[in-house]
Amino acid sequence: MTVRITRRRAITILAAAAGLPLLAKASQAQARMLRWEGTTLGAPSTIQLYHSDEAKARAAIEASTAELARLEAIFSVYRADSAISALNRDGKLDDAPAEFMELVSHAKELARISDGVFDPSIQPVWKLYFEHFTAAHADPAGPSAKDLAAALALVDWRGIQVDTAARRVALARPGMAITLNARAQGYITDKVAAVLRSHGFENVLVDMGEPRAMAAKPDGSAWRIGIANPADPSKAVTEVSVTDKCVSTSGGYGTIFDEAGKFTHIIDARTGKTAPAMVGVTVIADTATIADGLATTLILAPEDKRRAILKAAGALQAIFVTPDGVSATVTV
Repeated sequence: MTVRITRRRAITILAAAAGLPLLAKASQAQARMLRWEGTTLGAPSTIQLYHSDEAKARAAIEASTAELARLEAIFSVYRADSAISALNRDGKLDDAPAEFMELVSHAKELARISDGVFDPSIQPVWKLYFEHFTAAHADPAGPSAKDLAAALALVDWRGIQVDTAARRVALARPGMAITLNARAQGYITDKVAAVLRSHGFENVLVDMGEPRAMAAKPDGSAWRIGIANPADPSKAVTEVSVTDKCVSTSGGYGTIFDEAGKFTHIIDARTGKTAPAMVGVTVIADTATIADGLATTLILAPEDKRRAILKAAGALQAIFVTPDGVSATVTV
């Protein structure tokens, strides 16, 4: 098996080490950090919560992880009992959860804005690549043109039918399937942030696959988030400072199917070709739901369309990086 999965959004959080000394200067008794680590839809996740009452902080994190578990039961393609798995298996989903209806509608809107560059119905092509490269003696040239054409014939975001009144989602043709992985982590990040805020916490960094900075750090400074080097995602090529914003990064390096690094998990729904491994895109937006998906979209979008997509989707900035550093920045 040659599939190498690192992390679809590999972002180095610089705030953790930097925050504590600053807090010690301010008022260590008033603000301490409680850190939770886990996974969201297969991606490493963290919550950094500054507090003056540990019992209250732990209760907030417990409520947050309960919300995370509830939403994973809706959106995880790895769980046979999830809402998305039921839709992909049966071709329809009756009595769909409100969150599922909402996020599918969000995904369809991004598909419309990007003219199909982003397409949540890409799952059959992703599955084709995955099964091809995890098979014994896989052809390094990739799936056959015939198999790729057959999978691409099942891809069309317009065939995802959403009936809000009936609480029903259906797929137009047998064999169609969707993935919300390039959207759901951001959505879950926002929902977890809302839980923490409802418990009275503001100075929080939530990373359910997409880092979201709530307010500033307790000392008033911005959160510093490093943008990963595509050649070594454990290192940063640059960093951004954000307050009350989300930072979403995507790059082909997150999942590489073959040893040569020619085939990645980011797939152009129009051609079936995959994005380069050594290019990453970071999007900054007010919410993780907006930012998530846009980073993947902008890797594939024509250069002359990037600003229009970014603006129409409601984001603020996109930063393109290679192992050599920042290659381009688009600001609305």
